[in-house]
Amino acid sequence: MVLQRNTEIKIWGWADENEEITIEFINSTYQTQADENGKWEVKLPQLKAGGPYEMHISGKNEIHITDILIGEVWVSSGQSNMEVSMQRVRPLYESEIAHSRNEMIRYFNLPMNYDFNRAHKDMQSGNWKQAAPENILDFSAISYFYAKKLYQKYQVPVGIINASVGGSPAEAWCSEDVLKKEFPGYYKEAQKFKDSSLRNKITREDNKRMKKWHSTLKQKDKGYKGKKPWSHPNINTSNWSQMEIPGYWADTELGDLHGSVWFRKQIKLTPNQANKPAELLLGRIVNADSVFINDKYAGNTTYQYPPRRYKIPSEILKRGVNTITIRVVNQSGNGGFVRNKPYKLRFGNTSVDLTGTWKYRLGAKMDRLEGGTFIRWKPVGLYNGMISPLLNYKVKGVIWYQGESNTDRALEYEKLFKTMIKNWRNKWNQEKLPFLYVQLANFMEPDRKPSSSNWALLRESQTKTLSLPNTGMAVTTDLGIWNDIHPLNKKDVAQRLALSAQNVAYGEEDIVHSGPLYESMEVTGNKVSISFKHTGSGLVAKGYDDLKHFAIAGRDSNFVWANAKIKDNKVIVWHDKIENPTAVRYGWADNPRKANLYNAEGLPASPFRTDDWEK
Repeated sequence: MVLQRNTEIKIWGWADENEEITIEFINSTYQTQADENGKWEVKLPQLKAGGPYEMHISGKNEIHITDILIGEVWVSSGQSNMEVSMQRVRPLYESEIAHSRNEMIRYFNLPMNYDFNRAHKDMQSGNWKQAAPENILDFSAISYFYAKKLYQKYQVPVGIINASVGGSPAEAWCSEDVLKKEFPGYYKEAQKFKDSSLRNKITREDNKRMKKWHSTLKQKDKGYKGKKPWSHPNINTSNWSQMEIPGYWADTELGDLHGSVWFRKQIKLTPNQANKPAELLLGRIVNADSVFINDKYAGNTTYQYPPRRYKIPSEILKRGVNTITIRVVNQSGNGGFVRNKPYKLRFGNTSVDLTGTWKYRLGAKMDRLEGGTFIRWKPVGLYNGMISPLLNYKVKGVIWYQGESNTDRALEYEKLFKTMIKNWRNKWNQEKLPFLYVQLANFMEPDRKPSSSNWALLRESQTKTLSLPNTGMAVTTDLGIWNDIHPLNKKDVAQRLALSAQNVAYGEEDIVHSGPLYESMEVTGNKVSISFKHTGSGLVAKGYDDLKHFAIAGRDSNFVWANAKIKDNKVIVWHDKIENPTAVRYGWADNPRKANLYNAEGLPASPFRTDDWEK
């Protein structure tokens, strides 16, 4: 394990009533006695970075802990973008993974656990793992790259405790007492889910409804009704239609329907290719898929977000014609194959392109399947199950990536997020606990005209949270991708968090740790002059001769794309047809593609607006 340096450390546990406990650690001996409930604790003085050490705990029985490091302990938390593993981002970081061995970096992943009735004092399971190629694929990618950057900078051991749950909203990470005081609506919802019979009923009914939908689909699916399933190479496909992949079947004569659609493509392999194992890359598919090659099962994925990467053993492939069949099940949304993703059969450094014309046929049409109730996301639950067990463990700070699940309540998020941060600091009894977080990345189709955006509103709420002391924000509106809510570039995200840590947690006041942040505006004639904080060595327009994604409005509140240029380390914004400008927005979109205001140190400016018309 890793223990936090330079602070008083608590070692605690359970024993028999009044049992005598002895701890031997780093040439010192500590003694205590369990209370009438069997609880005991010992406080160790401040420890300097180092190790590995051993700890011996003895009472009526003995516990021996080896390989203990003293260094920096950080909690990483949030939803799926913090949860995304090195396995998921592997295509970008093969060399990093191969060279990941570092006994000074340790990782502890909390199992997902929620409880609405009590705050847990201990976790269900888990263990510390050392950074190494055999372990690293299970690490949260941001957590690993963050730990690596801190170790490179400070040369002390780093431990990351990851407590993340995909899809979780911020209210799930708040304690019951603080929600009762600050958010009575969420508190009331949490009370509802204390009822185990209600939880069981919801789960039972959801499972029954979903199971019935899928069983009905399979019964109706024409692909399973003939003498041979449609995955068999030797079936007649002369009456099948054709579709370009990647793409969505809503653009074909099928229209916008739910159910199952089968896709087939034949490819020719050389003898050399047929004798090699391969990797089948099928981008991303909405929603679920089952894949067959030559009627042999090759793999499946049950929901839309993971990248499809299927390992194909050489015995499935054959010389000459091979038939790839994909059964796609769409429960809701736009069924098909996500564009701008890799679709290929890869053999080491060579590959067979799978984009282009495929044959397809409708298996069965179904009504839309309503999603289930994600009870684990309800207020209080994740705090009780995953944060409460950590509160006795001293930590240096928190890194946080979350917000996507709160974009439908973006204006509320400022108060909710600030409440959560203060809540954690209070419960950890660390008033100045550094809290560093990631602003939402760019996502979805770029808008052609200035428009409203819940994602922009939530980014604004995140920016306003910087008013809390000892907070830092990594802007990532240049690191996302329009067609994937889980962008793979997690290294740059982690390094921007680490820059914030150098300033917020480690007191490096002179370091440029943030991109430009809006400070004030001044209107002179038909031009608006914008001033910024954190300009570093100066403002720059990255990648273009002029600035992009600035919008301006007059008294009619109608925003249009504006001219913008850097002058005297400020940004001058104008539009020839707006004589009396009243407001400016920058990067105000779900996906502010081409937004290019940076400081000279290469950190992007946070999106902002000078108006508050959308309150």
